Amino acid sequence: MEELTDCVQKGIAKEIELANEEVGFQAEIRKKMADHWENYTCADDTVNATEPKSEALWRGKKVDVMIDRPASKIHTIQNFLSPEECKAVEEAAKPKLHDATVADGSGGSKLSESRKAKQAGIKVPWDKEEEGDLIAQLSRRVYDYVNHVLPFGIKENGQEDLMSIQYFGRGPDDEEPDRYMPHCDGECNGLEFKPGNRMATIVMYCEMPAVGGATNFRNSGVHVKPKQYSATFFSYIDPATMKMDSGFTEHSGCPVVEGEKKIVTQWVRLGVDDENPWDSFNTCEYLFGF
Repeated sequence: MEELTDCVQKGIAKEIELANEEVGFQAEIRKKMADHWENYTCADDTVNATEPKSEALWRGKKVDVMIDRPASKIHTIQNFLSPEECKAVEEAAKPKLHDATVADGSGGSKLSESRKAKQAGIKVPWDKEEEGDLIAQLSRRVYDYVNHVLPFGIKENGQEDLMSIQYFGRGPDDEEPDRYMPHCDGECNGLEFKPGNRMATIVMYCEMPAVGGATNFRNSGVHVKPKQYSATFFSYIDPATMKMDSGFTEHSGCPVVEGEKKIVTQWVRLGVDDENPWDSFNTCEYLFGF
């Protein structure tokens, strides 16, 4: 019996080894295909946006469901914000705009060629929400939509500031155009969620360039050509298992060639509050995302 058990174990181990090798091989092929697909869609501005899997309505706004997997959801929402809200955000950001940075691996930040843009963090004046403050009004809509999709009852307490990000086009001959290379806003390794980390994002588009600037989810085959005042929502957590996305929400911002791209981003965390704000967690690996 021991000899039989040993034989079976060795056979299974060999099969697992071969299976893992095949998975790795297929994953590498898919990654290369995703790279080619992204390069093609970003280079050709006439490429159409990806057709949605389904459509829905939320508060009278059209929602296109692009991906609906347990740990990976991608939605686009039309007319998510107003021109007045965009103007309020832009005015709040204007005195704070600076070159965008990424984490430097030691708790700080640095400039990076992978991300070229201007950015400014904006604190939401929640104390003015009842007075109809436009930025607070917009932020409340963000959390309402997140709670519409995910069952966590997310609140604004302890969350990151809104981020205003601006990309500028300098023509087709620009060798280093404003863009953002493929990345994940949180962890997208398929592992268990770590409390306090990001688990969803909403990107709101106040101004779109004449050429370029699409949002690309290369591993999902989703190419979003946003309309002004629309938003792209994506979540990267499975509420049932609390496992993270396995790369389907990795995304990039295609180069801005002509015109300006002005977006407002809210990264949403789970497990933060007034006593445990977002910056009390070790988040340097994706502190400056999108």
